[in-house]
Amino acid sequence: AMARVFRMLIGGRLVPGEGTFAVVNPSTGQPFAEAPSCSRAQLDEAVHEARAAFPRWAALPLKERQAMVMAGAKRIEENLDMLVETLVKEQGKPVANAKGEFMGIIGTMKFMASRPFEYEKVLADNDRERILQRRVPLGIVGGITPWNFPPLMAAWKMCEALTTGNVCILKPSPYTPLSTLLMGEVLAETFPAGVLGVVSGGDDVGKWLVEHEDVNKISFTGSTRAGKLIQATAGPSLKRLTLELGGNDAAIVLPDADAKAAATGIFNQAMGNSGQICIAVKRCFVHESKFDEVVGHLAELASKARLGDGFQKGVQYGPINNKMQFERIKELVEDAKNSGAKVVAGGAPLEGSGYFYTPTILTNVAEGTRIVDEEQFGPVLPVMPYANVAEAVQRANATRFGLGASVWGTDVARATEVAGMVEAGTVWVNKHGDLSPDIPFGGSKESGIGRQMGDYTLESHTEAKVIRIAKPKSKL
Repeated sequence: AMARVFRMLIGGRLVPGEGTFAVVNPSTGQPFAEAPSCSRAQLDEAVHEARAAFPRWAALPLKERQAMVMAGAKRIEENLDMLVETLVKEQGKPVANAKGEFMGIIGTMKFMASRPFEYEKVLADNDRERILQRRVPLGIVGGITPWNFPPLMAAWKMCEALTTGNVCILKPSPYTPLSTLLMGEVLAETFPAGVLGVVSGGDDVGKWLVEHEDVNKISFTGSTRAGKLIQATAGPSLKRLTLELGGNDAAIVLPDADAKAAATGIFNQAMGNSGQICIAVKRCFVHESKFDEVVGHLAELASKARLGDGFQKGVQYGPINNKMQFERIKELVEDAKNSGAKVVAGGAPLEGSGYFYTPTILTNVAEGTRIVDEEQFGPVLPVMPYANVAEAVQRANATRFGLGASVWGTDVARATEVAGMVEAGTVWVNKHGDLSPDIPFGGSKESGIGRQMGDYTLESHTEAKVIRIAKPKSKL
């Protein structure tokens, strides 16, 4: 079969890059496709085309923009199999998960295509004056996305930008550019030329987008380290920023928790997407009275986990997405072992090709060890006992991260009270990790700036313009 040719979307046209770069299938460790490499001139052209498209797009009634987003959702539905297959090859996740990701995209697009936005409100109306507040779109939003949920993160950024009257240029991770490029191809005729752009390439392309004087906002999902670079780079042009960064989410299992239910929920949310989720459970604190029982359940679940190529039937977990991250996971586990950690399950890569690492449960670890202090972003969970709840909360909060957290307990009122003490953008009670486009999402501390979705979409993608109108003085 002919290899598929992937192209960028610039000014409504599908174009090759000035060069190409290889994309690796993490299940084999071998390149399987070439992606276009965007030049500086092509990026400038993408920005120029976006700028030209902006005034007419912003002037369209909300309902007309939303109708196009809805049409886009239908286009993705029509091309589902091709999109899913490409995502599995470049990212590694199982087919069912890749399909679930695209169903999430379709759901998000349909929701954003039907939700109301309050663009104008009256702040005051009295005998002296009438005061209006309008929401005005910013202009060009650059969306820079990670390699764990590439098309879903692109869709979130695209939907937030386009529904609010902005235009959008997407730049996916060089590890996983293909599903986003294909989305651009599928949506190329859905929107007016220039309204949506998709470019691909290395980190330099992202840097050009962030530096560009005519880009008004960057919405970035990725590591805290990269987020700090983006904030520094965006400083000279005072760009608006939404940064959804790393996490080191703690799960706190209270003394009254149902050990098996908590272990099952925590395992699924620590190992889902092979641990490559910003809001995965990355540290687990269990009351000493329940510790052995919870660890036993976690170990049993790990031993039953089915790893393999995403196209194989019955596979639950795919590989780590890239070699760099695979090496990091191996290094963190070796470091933990050298510090005296006990490997209760897993603890090694799978034999053979690809970047597979077995679901790993570690005990006899504590703060001061890298696997606890850093964000692992892989299928490894350190489990630690605690003596009292105040200690658990203090340890959960003793981090520069603050993305998500969860509290598990039978007394829901007490668990909710504890949830209120944990420093995080989202705290779940008796569950972890579910997101929905109608609810704001983002991080506190070094896990980010701003929020995505919910009521924050309009706030973060528009400028507030206040208009104050004097009323004629009444003659007595």
